[in-house]
Amino acid sequence: MRAGRPPKSSPSGGLGKSLKYLAILTVRNEGAFLLEWLAHHKAVGFTDFLVFSNDCDDGTDKILNRLDKLGHITHIRNDGPYDKGGIQFTALKQADKLKIVRDADWILPLDVDEFVNIKVGDGTLPALLTALPDATAITLTWRLFGNGDTARFKDEPVTQTFTACAPEVIQWPWRASMFKTFYANNGIYKKVGVHRPRSPDEDKLDQARWFDCEGRELDGKFKTNRLFSNFGRPNYALAQLNHYPLGSMESYVLKADRGRAVHSDHILGLDYWIERNFNAAQDTTIQRMHDATQAIVTELRSDNQLEKLHNSAVQWRRTRFDELMQLEPFRALFGRLLMAAPTRPVSPKAASFMIQYANKARTAKGKNASK
Repeated sequence: MRAGRPPKSSPSGGLGKSLKYLAILTVRNEGAFLLEWLAHHKAVGFTDFLVFSNDCDDGTDKILNRLDKLGHITHIRNDGPYDKGGIQFTALKQADKLKIVRDADWILPLDVDEFVNIKVGDGTLPALLTALPDATAITLTWRLFGNGDTARFKDEPVTQTFTACAPEVIQWPWRASMFKTFYANNGIYKKVGVHRPRSPDEDKLDQARWFDCEGRELDGKFKTNRLFSNFGRPNYALAQLNHYPLGSMESYVLKADRGRAVHSDHILGLDYWIERNFNAAQDTTIQRMHDATQAIVTELRSDNQLEKLHNSAVQWRRTRFDELMQLEPFRALFGRLLMAAPTRPVSPKAASFMIQYANKARTAKGKNASK
């Protein structure tokens, strides 16, 4: 049986075996950000990348084709039709059938605005596994990075541009404490999921050991259905998932035009913005990987085709923003973003009030489902 996790003494696999760490990504019109994202995660230690694209207007698919040809990633088009779960779920259903997924030792599905930030050792995946040697699944909790009052898009590293973020302990909303799961591909779970692996083998589930990034072993609910970490307490000591869901105001207008990967029929507006625009703290811990990341970016951009395709994607964003700003709904959105204040963190007392009603709603839903 293929090893699903490294032995305690050797996160690199031991006995000369190099583990395969797979990142899975779904993108549309994100060509301007791809090279930084890929370079950072190569620096962190991912060895394999499976990337799905759909309906690209900015040349994202062309960048991915080139990266595939150069051996950096595996690119698969995800042109539909899409099942009721949406674009990203459809891609992950395809992923379940692929050899690159079957052969992976550890898997982490990500979005292009999510950057793994490991704070222990040398900042790599083996260092995290050394810190949590008994884990078969590790919850990487989001830390939301706000807009920082940045209006215009610039072709500069995301991880350098946006450093204002949510406080280390956040009380509300629960979405601010969602996680992505870095998990051992050892047969306990049969399918890849957006936030967590799916379809557990009930006969093997007792072998699963879930840990958070404070080193706490998690209870059984995390093995089957939890999507967010317990809020109101720290979750980031060993690692966190830097989440940049907003970017510049200009980029957010383009994001509203593009639609969401999971809920593609949901229109983005101020509600999404307010729930994520936290600027109460500063966090630059990810910048320890900057030099290694930039070295890989420089290597990638030394390829003339990638350099031209990247620059073309950057120009597409500027041209598309100019087009959208001539349409009232998008111009109005940009104006509202300019006027909106940073999101105010909720106090523990106010959060308790909200949680009380969230629990009431969940209880009522459970009673109705059992009727």
